[in-house]
This record gives sequence, structure tokens and C-alpha cells, in this order.
Amino acid sequence: MPNLQHIKRRIGSVKNTQQITKAMKMVAAAKLKRAQDKILEARPYAQKMLSVLGNLSARVERESHPLLAKRGNKKIEVMIVTSDRGLCGAFNANIIRKSFEFLREKRAEGCEITLNAVGRKGRDFYRRRDFEIRKTLAGIFDRLSYQNASEIGIDIVESYEKGLFDELYVVYNEFKSAMQQRVIIEKLLPIEPSVQTEIGFAADYIFEPSAKVILHSLLPKHIEVQTFRILLESNASEYGARMTAMEAATKNAKELIKKLTLVYNRTRQSMITKELMDIINGSEALK
Repeated sequence: MPNLQHIKRRIGSVKNTQQITKAMKMVAAAKLKRAQDKILEARPYAQKMLSVLGNLSARVERESHPLLAKRGNKKIEVMIVTSDRGLCGAFNANIIRKSFEFLREKRAEGCEITLNAVGRKGRDFYRRRDFEIRKTLAGIFDRLSYQNASEIGIDIVESYEKGLFDELYVVYNEFKSAMQQRVIIEKLLPIEPSVQTEIGFAADYIFEPSAKVILHSLLPKHIEVQTFRILLESNASEYGARMTAMEAATKNAKELIKKLTLVYNRTRQSMITKELMDIINGSEALK
């Protein structure tokens, strides 16, 4: 028969855990609202900049700028964006699994691979694996700013221009809703020009100064903007995943408390019944 004190301690422990998960859910929900507003504001600008630069790059020679030039695909870098903390469901596990599959495919094709790990979870995972980590960055999501993206973007552009890698891919969680995030593998470099259609280019612009001059000014800025969008996507996805996970944990704790309370009451009732039977049997023996 279970010990009543042991069951009571377990109930108290689960109640404490429930209070923590409930508080974490409320904090994540508050932060999610701010993160969601930021990504919804950043997306239109990033998408329009990608569209305009894609159109611009289609009007110049690819070799006119290092960020447009194709140099092959034997040396690649993969930037893996994860969170710094856990307790967010399958958020990190999905990114790590998808990125690991992608890296194995590229390695099988004979590519030289370096990693750029943003977030502690991805960094810690790949430190224990046979991959070269060129750059790591952790602890930026608590106070995420454009400055963080600018520093990452500058490092990416300088490394690409030095020839450290030929292509850059980013693996991150795209924010869909609080309940849904999607793992994306996005090619960031070299920048692809817009595809020319039968009736010409997708859009027609008059440039002042020339398209080439504008590209040299905007292409590095474009990498920073897209990096910032990716970080915002990941940040909002993390809070959504954490809120959902903590909500599920709170619900599970509530169900466990009900079950333990039922076991406690049944055990207590059994003990009372046993004591009554002992008293009745003792009284019958004295007659």
C-alpha cells in the first residue's frame, strides 16, 4: 500500500512545478506578442528589398560584385539558428535534425563544410560532432537588436569575399503562429538574380545612379536585413514554441495532480476501512 506522506509530497511537488510552468507560459506569451509584432513589421521590408535587388542583379554581370559571383559549390557554410535555452518543445530538436540531415547530404556530395552557430543549443550539439565551427554567437536573443544582425552580416560578407566559402545556407525556424513553426533551409549567398520572363523582367526601374553603383551599396546591407529578419523569425518561433510547451506541461501537471489526489483518497479510505475492521474484530474478540 502506498505511503500517504509520500503521495502528499508528490502532489505538492507537482503543484510547485505547475506554478512554474504556468508563470513561464505567461512570460512567453507576453514576449511572443512583442516578437510577433517585430517580425510582421520587418517582413515586408526584407521581402521588398530581396525583390528589388534580385531585379537589379539581373541587369548587371554576375562578376560585377563578389556577392553575386558564382564560384562553385564545393565550400559551403551553414548558419544554424537555435535558442539559448531549452523548455521550448521540439523547437531546437527540429532544427538540429534538419540541419544534420542537410550537412550529411552535402558531405556525401564532397563539400567542405563550416558552421556558423547562432544560439547555445546548436553550438553545444555540433561541438560534440565532427564538424568545423567557424563562428559562434550566443546570448543575443534576450536583447535582440539590428546591431546583432549587422555584426553577423558584416562577418558573413567579409568571409565570403575572402573566399572562405562559396555558398551560405541558413537553417532556422520560420514563424507561422504560436502553434506552428516551420524549419527552413534558405540559401543566402550568392544572391540570385530575378528570373527573366518571356515579356521581360518582372519589374522595370529607372536607376540613378546606375544599377551597378546601387548594388555595391545595397548588397551588404541586404545581407544584414535578411539576417535580422531570420533572427526575428527564430525569436518569435522560440517564444511560440515555449508558450505551447509550457501550456501542455501545465495541463499535464493538472491531470497528474488529479490522479495523485485520487490515489491519495483511495489509499486513505483503505487505511480507515482497515482500522475500522481492526476495531470491530477486536470488539468481537472481547465478547
